[in-house]
Amino acid sequence: MNRLILKYATPVIIVILAIFAWVIYRRVAEGGLGAIIPLAVTAAIVWLLGGFVFIYFWPRITVGGFKRIFEGRGLGGGPIPVNTIYAVPESPFQSASSGSVIATGTDDLLYLGGWLDVKGGPYVLHMPAMDGRYCSVQFTDPTSGANFAYVGKRTTGTAAGDFLLCESNWAGDTPAGMSRIDVPHHAALLIGRVFVANENDRPAAYALAKQIQLTSLKPERER
Repeated sequence: MNRLILKYATPVIIVILAIFAWVIYRRVAEGGLGAIIPLAVTAAIVWLLGGFVFIYFWPRITVGGFKRIFEGRGLGGGPIPVNTIYAVPESPFQSASSGSVIATGTDDLLYLGGWLDVKGGPYVLHMPAMDGRYCSVQFTDPTSGANFAYVGKRTTGTAAGDFLLCESNWAGDTPAGMSRIDVPHHAALLIGRVFVANENDRPAAYALAKQIQLTSLKPERER
């Protein structure tokens, strides 16, 4: 949807302005300049309300769309349950032909996707040792659309590590050796990336990507 908006924004705006200009012309032709005052007031109200609705709801619609796609058809391996990360075995360039939601046209990354929900309790994100290889997992707030945290080479390094993901008001103790990441509205879109040097490197990159996993902090007997 975002791609369509960016691609067709200019012609759509031109069409809307042309229609608006035609309506004003008809109003002036039929009732003089005084006839356009109600129209101008209406247009201003619609513009203000429309801008507010767009700013407030658009992040929820777009980010929430990822959740619906993950739960509905996934990223090529079937539906992805909540609190599960799926590693795509093919490059985004290869995924483009199948209409993947994360098809970017690049060929030097493998992507991961998942939907996090910690309302029922904290989860742990495990990152394997990447030995200097670029990797990242971004956390996107479904309410604001903002990325509120990153894990990976540029922020936390490439050593193996575990990260506690929990609500901001969770009062439990962070297990030793873990870093805590607060999830502002108890849910987040997770998008991960793992660098691929060349086609021969793809199996190794995919093996590492599959090791990026989410697990519940609760012991198995309490789930």
